[in-house]
Amino acid sequence: MHEIWPNFFLVGAAKAGTTSIYTYLSQHPDVFFPAIKEPHFFTQVRPSPEQHFLIEAISKRSSYLRLYARATSHPIVGDASPSYLWHPEVPYRIRAEVPEAKIAVILRDPVERAYSHYLMDYREGAQSKAFYQALIDDMSRAEKGWGVSYLYYELGLYAEQVQRYMEAFKPQRVKLLMFEDFRRDPGSVLLELADFLGLDPRPFSAIDTSRKYNSYAAPRNQFLRRVAGAKFSRILGQHLMPHWLGASIFERFFLRQAPKPAPDPRARELLCSLYEPELDRLEALLGRRLPELRHSWRSEGHRTQI
Repeated sequence: MHEIWPNFFLVGAAKAGTTSIYTYLSQHPDVFFPAIKEPHFFTQVRPSPEQHFLIEAISKRSSYLRLYARATSHPIVGDASPSYLWHPEVPYRIRAEVPEAKIAVILRDPVERAYSHYLMDYREGAQSKAFYQALIDDMSRAEKGWGVSYLYYELGLYAEQVQRYMEAFKPQRVKLLMFEDFRRDPGSVLLELADFLGLDPRPFSAIDTSRKYNSYAAPRNQFLRRVAGAKFSRILGQHLMPHWLGASIFERFFLRQAPKPAPDPRARELLCSLYEPELDRLEALLGRRLPELRHSWRSEGHRTQI
């Protein structure tokens, strides 16, 4: 039987719009994504016991390829797993299986990214500590890994992450996008991706890009937040109902619209100091300034709310 592998990888960063991009691209008739947005196959995720029920991942080759068995008539076949940007071996694992793959990377201000990641974990009951303490504790953990620690800080170390893909694939096969551009004008980013992937851009004009996916919402109350993070809730959501139904129930009954709270200034200042040299390295690698990744460095009076 002919094996169908993805030929396009949306590799992250986490909390940088990958869910919205996955959803928009999935509506194009020439693009195939599996129902599982994040298979994490090339990362070979091994979650810790306390996070085992928080992560849906595919580790067997046969199970992974089964996700793509129906992609026989689609020129673009995709995998949108944000762990692929962080894990140091993934670019070379992808290249070994799909040497002509195209890679899309979308980057977000790393301080914004870390705080958004924390807020997601908090609302889903996976995290109970305040942001600063959660950050310090996670950075201090001896054991690191996707599904092992939270990686609030580590996922924002973009320089080496981007460099690995640039080394593993030809430059024309790696598309670097900015979350700030996507937030401001998602349609223009979709057109960039259409050009990169060789897609007819016209179907994107019918897609409603005003709806954002996996964006901030507050837990409805503390009881429901704890229920959302409970083991039985995760088992129910993963094994006894379709993913789309579980997500719909969670959004409707467990969350509420609310202004995003400001982060602890201590956490913001710590992360800015840690990421400053990191962004310098990334700018040197790319040969250009990246002000869109430095919102958190602005003065409090003019800073974009994160």
